[in-house]
Amino acid sequence: MRTIEEFQSNGKNFWLKELIDLEKNSSIIPLLIDTQDKFISLLNISDKSPFTWKETLKNTKSLYPNLFLKHLIVLSDIGGEKLMRFKSELPNMIKENKFDFVWNAKNYDYQFKTLTDSKPWNNKNLNVDGESLINEVAFDDLIEDVAMLILFGGSAIDVELPEEIYDKCIIGNLLGKSDELESFVRQRYIWVSRITGGATANSMGQLAQNYVVDYLKNKLPSWDFTRKDIPSVSQNDGRTPMKFDIVAKSPSEKYCAIEVSFQVTTNSTIERKAGQAQARQAILNKAGYSIAYVIDGAGNFERKSALTTILQFSDCSVTFNEFDKLKTFLESLEK
Repeated sequence: MRTIEEFQSNGKNFWLKELIDLEKNSSIIPLLIDTQDKFISLLNISDKSPFTWKETLKNTKSLYPNLFLKHLIVLSDIGGEKLMRFKSELPNMIKENKFDFVWNAKNYDYQFKTLTDSKPWNNKNLNVDGESLINEVAFDDLIEDVAMLILFGGSAIDVELPEEIYDKCIIGNLLGKSDELESFVRQRYIWVSRITGGATANSMGQLAQNYVVDYLKNKLPSWDFTRKDIPSVSQNDGRTPMKFDIVAKSPSEKYCAIEVSFQVTTNSTIERKAGQAQARQAILNKAGYSIAYVIDGAGNFERKSALTTILQFSDCSVTFNEFDKLKTFLESLEK
């Protein structure tokens, strides 16, 4: 049995860059967190007028237009469905597609350019959905209109707008107010991260499993990694097939269950896997099969008791630095 110290010394501890890059394609939160400083900086220096942000955005390489708009959408909690509704309602509330607003004790007005055209204000057209957000798009009238509404809609005067606009479209009031702006953005993203944390963790967990499978498929092309269960291996007195993160099936139909956990922050996943480890190994070994674990991440290494149990009741345990050992173990099952 491997010791925890030996095991941890070969670990990655923190998310691999490859997994982070994959996650950015499937979740926008890491991208927003990574660029919040640039967003704050852009608004801090755009304090000459309520329109200065447009020129600042056009002249910066560090934050592209649709990503800037996504920051505004998330921070204001004004998403695609609300924007589509606002576009249908606002023409009946304001005259000549123009609204007046107050900024720094002075009156200004803004003329919408896309309010009455046929293109909806939705995530796809604004290029702020997950797939589009990783690609920069040029600044256009659609982005400008929605950004101006989110920035200054809450300061509109002489008009009755939806209450949500007055409540949430207030970020423009913070232009140039460094401390207030930074506090607002960072507190908001702490809240957003908590709300999405579970979903992100699940997504990263699935990506970690896929990362292992991709490696094994490349190294063992004649093996099958499509199954989640093993014939004749069940639980609940045979009523339910036992599910695993990955099932490796050799060309001669030798099976190995593979459980994967990569946790940067501690949670209960490894405790659950540890609680199942002894029984699962006994069932699989009795049937002539094996079970392997791919465990990594600082959060998992903190759970020393759970990790000790897994190391004790596994036929092979490796970190994300040791896929070659897992490959060698699987190949040995064919001998």
